[in-house]
Amino acid sequence: MSSKTPTNSLSRDNGVIFQEVGEHQAGQRLDNFLMAGLKGVPKSRIYRIIRKGEVRVNKKREKPDYKLCSGDIIRIPPVRVAKPEIQQPPAKALIALLKSSVLYSDDELIIINKPSGLPVHGGTGVKTGLIEAMRAMLPELDYLELAHRLDKGTSGCLLLAKTGRSLKALSSQFKESSVRKTYHALVEGDWPEDIREVNAALKRLQPQGGERFVAVSREGKSAMTRFTVRERFRSATLVAAQPVTGRTHQIRVHAQLAGHPILGDEKYATEPSRKHFVDMGIRRLCLHAAELIFQHPCTGKALHSEAPYDEAFSRALMILGRAVG
Repeated sequence: MSSKTPTNSLSRDNGVIFQEVGEHQAGQRLDNFLMAGLKGVPKSRIYRIIRKGEVRVNKKREKPDYKLCSGDIIRIPPVRVAKPEIQQPPAKALIALLKSSVLYSDDELIIINKPSGLPVHGGTGVKTGLIEAMRAMLPELDYLELAHRLDKGTSGCLLLAKTGRSLKALSSQFKESSVRKTYHALVEGDWPEDIREVNAALKRLQPQGGERFVAVSREGKSAMTRFTVRERFRSATLVAAQPVTGRTHQIRVHAQLAGHPILGDEKYATEPSRKHFVDMGIRRLCLHAAELIFQHPCTGKALHSEAPYDEAFSRALMILGRAVG
């Protein structure tokens, strides 16, 4: 078995690599760090070696979302690397879309209005994600990393760090739940005024075919989402959702639990419901990260970013008809 040697490796022992995390890599997730260093290794294989404890950080097991610290020593086992493919540049149309979607940019960070349908990073079966396209769009940058994630179908405010120190500071804000995130979602039916909060623990289930799925479970991690009605339509409701915690698929599962799944949700809405709205012309996941409020990682000043709806979300509102009540 062979592996591609990541940079700055300290030593090898029977094919095992021991690598020290540099200052510019601090704050990066363990899984993203491995994906960047082990080009050609399937994402499923990387998660497997983490889960089995073959990857160690400072001689200890860590989870995929562990945030690296400068000076951490990572044990990377020998893995088979596929023959690297010639990297194709992102399509010109995608680059043009992303350039027009930048909401804010300075020397430390970028906020972009992520397009619906674009995954945040490439993986198995996906050659180019948003982060790869952004790096191609901004070749002058030595560093560019995701500060958080949005689902493939979700549009809206997405924060990226241009320096390691900013990534570390922003990651801390997300971990401490000090970042205020407001999403807009079109949900099925008439959302009751008295459901203003959903508090239900969530657990990730074993991925099948690479697809993540989350369910309400007492064995899961605590999760809370606050909901506010913004507008009522004949067959749906536009709600604002503020996640107090940041669990995978949290808003989508909590909306389903309340009996009002998000329109276009291929995982958590029923097949008849999806077909009904597709027949109406609504095909995208109607979840949009509308606002993001956080402290600038260097100045400490509050930054407030708002992302406008894309054409598909706006069209969904028009299809649903004039608000009633």
